[in-house]
Amino acid sequence: MQLVLDTNIVLDLLVFADPQAQPVSQGLVAGTLRWLATLPMREELARVLAYPKLAVRVAQHRGSADAVLADFDRHVTLVEPAAKAPVTCGDPDDQKFIDLAVAHRCVLLSKDFEVLRMKKRLAQLQVRASPAWQ
Repeated sequence: MQLVLDTNIVLDLLVFADPQAQPVSQGLVAGTLRWLATLPMREELARVLAYPKLAVRVAQHRGSADAVLADFDRHVTLVEPAAKAPVTCGDPDDQKFIDLAVAHRCVLLSKDFEVLRMKKRLAQLQVRASPAWQ
């Protein structure tokens, strides 16, 4: 099964070890889940990890942003950015996640309100949007 993870979910998975992210972590390690991402998604993660308030928490939980990015690189399958999907997100920063999930018809894990309110429209495009792995 293929997944697209938005940046907040990635933080839960790779920085905070959120218990709700454990099934994703286990699936990635076991090879039953395939995480798709693009270089712009990695760049966004790097930028977010450098936010001053978050950088302190990253250092406490993981030691450095480089450790988080190394885990990202180890678990992700990098693909080319997708063409614009036929649906538009109210938050332009989240559009790249929607585009990729629609292009690959896969699960999109996101806590973003603007993404989750599109669940029905995304389902019509064979994308399941959810705040956590279920």
